[in-house]
Amino acid sequence: MNLKFLETFVWVARLKSFSHTAEKLFTTQAAISSRIAVLEGELGVKLFLRDSRGVSLTPEGVKVLEHAEQMLDTLQVLKQSIQAPSSKVGRVRIGVMDTVIHTWLSPLVAEMMDHYPQVEIELVADTSLNLCDQLQKGFLDLVLQTDLLRQESIRSLELASYPMGWIAASNSIYNRDYANVAELARERIVTYSKNSLPHQQVLSLMQANGVLAPRLNCVNSVSAITRLLRDGFGIGALPPVLVREELARGELTLLAIEQRPPNLQVVVSWRVGVELVEDIVELCQRVVQRYGQKVGADYLVLSEPQ
Repeated sequence: MNLKFLETFVWVARLKSFSHTAEKLFTTQAAISSRIAVLEGELGVKLFLRDSRGVSLTPEGVKVLEHAEQMLDTLQVLKQSIQAPSSKVGRVRIGVMDTVIHTWLSPLVAEMMDHYPQVEIELVADTSLNLCDQLQKGFLDLVLQTDLLRQESIRSLELASYPMGWIAASNSIYNRDYANVAELARERIVTYSKNSLPHQQVLSLMQANGVLAPRLNCVNSVSAITRLLRDGFGIGALPPVLVREELARGELTLLAIEQRPPNLQVVVSWRVGVELVEDIVELCQRVVQRYGQKVGADYLVLSEPQ
């Protein structure tokens, strides 16, 4: 009996969908149907019923599921006993956008060093646009950035999103009431690098409110943006989580303007078939979950499990 086909059966039973299982296992719906058909032929029973409401287990399928899960659990324990994660060696190349660097990168690296002490970690900090390009060209194995990539050899998963806000130095001339975004746009706005997703979203919001040529000052460093804001250079369009300590100390203020740019999403994208990478994707999911619970939904909105 093919264990991969057995795993496919378990996922169809859990997700109640052939198409969702195909996405989960990075294959086609036709391949999933074929595996289930072969398994049903070997066992001599029908495992699923399909109707307009979806997929459900037959009584025989329920019995098979219990044993299948036990077999897969046993296989997983066997694999873990043969090779502990700490014994793995090699190198993984990770690209990270600035926003992640200043939020939950350190806990992620700590987890990786704890799980894979013999693996060399190569980190590259860059804009999302450049990171995606390097991933597609094979120079990186995994990137944390803003865009869902759609390629045969690359997978993407949205992890969370950062609420955006308008932020100014508390003792600056910019810390005042604004009636709307159009009035705010008369001031100097500081945001992410030109052509980045947050820059485009701020620009679109301004234009939607009748501001055709806003004064957007683009900076490709979060540290530089926060320093400029503390020095009273202008109004920042960025996630408040990046300056939560300065906000707590009263150095910076989150302006009370209802209209804000859309949340800045963080996506993990990785090359299929690279050693350790899918394990690190799971680490990313766990670390961002813990970080989100720590800082709260005002600073980080966790994506639904996929």
